[in-house]
Amino acid sequence: MKRLLALNLLAAAFAMAGAARAEPIGEVDTVFKLIGPDHKIVVDAYDDPDVKGVTCYVSRAKTGGVKGALGLAEDKAEASIACRQTGPISFPKPLKQQDEMFNERISLVFKRLRVVRMVDSARNTLVYLTYSDRVIEGSPQNSVTAVPVDRGTPIPVR
Repeated sequence: MKRLLALNLLAAAFAMAGAARAEPIGEVDTVFKLIGPDHKIVVDAYDDPDVKGVTCYVSRAKTGGVKGALGLAEDKAEASIACRQTGPISFPKPLKQQDEMFNERISLVFKRLRVVRMVDSARNTLVYLTYSDRVIEGSPQNSVTAVPVDRGTPIPVR
């Protein structure tokens, strides 16, 4: 039993090794809550794990209050994204035409915030889309940004 648990933890660590991780950049309070944390807008940075030199900044609402403090609140299905070249762009391996770069739970059970990278080969551009989904009902709230790559560095697609 312990061996199976150790193997599962190891597999999860390897699966997350290539995943983007959030780095908190800042936050602003939007609604004062007498009990528990205030409602906020948070900004996190995500370095693209498969593209060196590209960072995505995602802003989203974070619900406060008692439910927010206990992790039971359902955050709004709204986010904004801006991705930028933050260093020399390189590709350690070919990219999928479309790939989920990151996802994070934003409600107790059903909702996730997702960031998907798409390759626009005709324009040698990386397109990033953020959206929220639900198992029960989809959400049309989304935001898109693009990072053009110098034509001298073609984007390798598998």
